[in-house]
Amino acid sequence: MSRHVTDLLQDDELLLDALRLSLVTGIGPRLTQVLLERFGTPREVLAAPPDMLRAVPGIGPKVAAALFEARSSDAAQLVLARCRQRGVNLLAPHRPDFPNMLREIPDPPAVLYCQGQFEPRDSLAIAMVGSRSCTPYGRQMAEKLAGGLARAGMTVVSGLARGIDGFAHRGALQAGGRTIAVLATGVDEIYPAEHVELAREVAAQGAVVSESSLGQKPLAGLFPQRNRIISGLSLGVIVVEASRKSGALHTARHAMEQGREVFAIPGRIDSPASGGCHDLIRDGARLVTSVDDILEELGPLTEPVAIPKQPPQPPEQSDPPATEEVHSPRELSLSDQERQILSLVPKEPVHIDEILRHADIEHSRILSTLTVLEMKRMVRRYPGGNYCRC
Repeated sequence: MSRHVTDLLQDDELLLDALRLSLVTGIGPRLTQVLLERFGTPREVLAAPPDMLRAVPGIGPKVAAALFEARSSDAAQLVLARCRQRGVNLLAPHRPDFPNMLREIPDPPAVLYCQGQFEPRDSLAIAMVGSRSCTPYGRQMAEKLAGGLARAGMTVVSGLARGIDGFAHRGALQAGGRTIAVLATGVDEIYPAEHVELAREVAAQGAVVSESSLGQKPLAGLFPQRNRIISGLSLGVIVVEASRKSGALHTARHAMEQGREVFAIPGRIDSPASGGCHDLIRDGARLVTSVDDILEELGPLTEPVAIPKQPPQPPEQSDPPATEEVHSPRELSLSDQERQILSLVPKEPVHIDEILRHADIEHSRILSTLTVLEMKRMVRRYPGGNYCRC
């Protein structure tokens, strides 16, 4: 048996163990993390004897018995076969295709069901949430900001709900960008039903994901739980329009707990539809009036992300897609020339002659652009004509 086939079989076994754990009734995300911290891996959790399982806080006799029985159940194999038949991918934290941002949160999903696919550039993601009963102003802001963020190179994440969520997805799609929908139901049970076609468009231009198993119908308790995934996939959360009782505020709270940025769109000061947004702004959320406000606030990435360049004209089909590295979302607000010059500046100080040697535009334009980048705190100038990227 080849090493490649062996690796595939081992990966399937690891995936099945994660799936078995996720299917145990009474085990939620936080309890799953407690078990993994105690035993190490899903396989070790399932192999633990009932008396050791009962010693874990939150694990009673019924749950311990269900965990013990899960390793001999064929339910996980049936779910995996059903997913493959329907074209649904299963992602688990041990796999390289599991989103890195989501892996970092305190309670990541044990398994993520996915239609469509994640791409490395989805690390540059921003969530947009708000009221289901939004006003025309909320709709306009959601579509405008989502479109602007998508054109800048950001992936827009939302929950496929009525109102702001739906308009956020549509704004990103209309701009030709990527978008990710996080469901509380199974990915084969689109809710609300009128968003079935929208879900297809999102899957074709991004991904539709859920931690709920196939066939899961909408339940009230699942929606607040899925909100942690919306914020977990994102560098920050924008609340476009929300009353003081809006469920969108749950997503903002998850973002704060996860160390993500929180943004809010102001409305009329006497509008109940924006009361929750005004409270967030009062409590320290960044007030947003444009896409640049969002890009300026987001901090540097843990590692550079490659995104497609916007060519001046359609490339030949035989040409590989051109990409550029982004080290911080702030770079997305730069002009093409500014980004071109910034790409020539390394992290370690280098003399201006080295930068000029590798550029194919006039030296005077390079020098003036470096001055602009220095004013924008993108590059730092040192004595002796040396520059480095901030």
